[in-house]
Amino acid sequence: MKPHFDHMTPLAHSAQNRCFGCGEANMQGLRLEFFQAPDGGVVCPAAIPEDFEGHPGYLHGGIIATLLDETMSKSVRAKGLTAMTRHLEIDFRRPVPSCSPIRMEGSVTRSEGRKHWAEAHILDGDGKVLAQGKGLFVAVTPKLAESVSKLDLSK
Repeated sequence: MKPHFDHMTPLAHSAQNRCFGCGEANMQGLRLEFFQAPDGGVVCPAAIPEDFEGHPGYLHGGIIATLLDETMSKSVRAKGLTAMTRHLEIDFRRPVPSCSPIRMEGSVTRSEGRKHWAEAHILDGDGKVLAQGKGLFVAVTPKLAESVSKLDLSK
C-alpha cells in the first residue's frame, strides 16, 4: 500500500469528539483519521492495535464491522450530512490482521431524501479486499440527534 494524501482533505472533528471510531477525546477508541478523496469518497489509513483482537493476530469481527460502519458513516458526513446507521451488511472475506497497515475506503452510492446508501472496503497493504460492507444511513438534524432515543429510523 502506497498512501498518497496530497489531494485529500482531512475530515474535521470536534476536539471533544468521544466517538469510539474517530473521537480524539476517546482514549479507549480507535481514533481513526479520515480523509476526503477528490472523487468525494473517504479514505482512512490505519494499523489497529492488538487490544482489538479476537483471535491472536487478527481483529475481532465486531471491530471489523465498526471500521466499515465508521467508514460508510464518514462517506455520508463528507457530503455535509449527519446520519445514523439503519441497516448494515458485512462480508468478512479474509482475516484482518492487527498491528498491520490497512486502508478503509468508502463512498455513498445512492441518495433519496434522508436515506443514503453507502459501501466500504478494508484493504491490506497489497490492495486485497479483506472485508466489505454496505449500509443504509438516515440523515438526522441536530434537533433530532438530541432526541435520538425517540427517533424512528425506519421512515
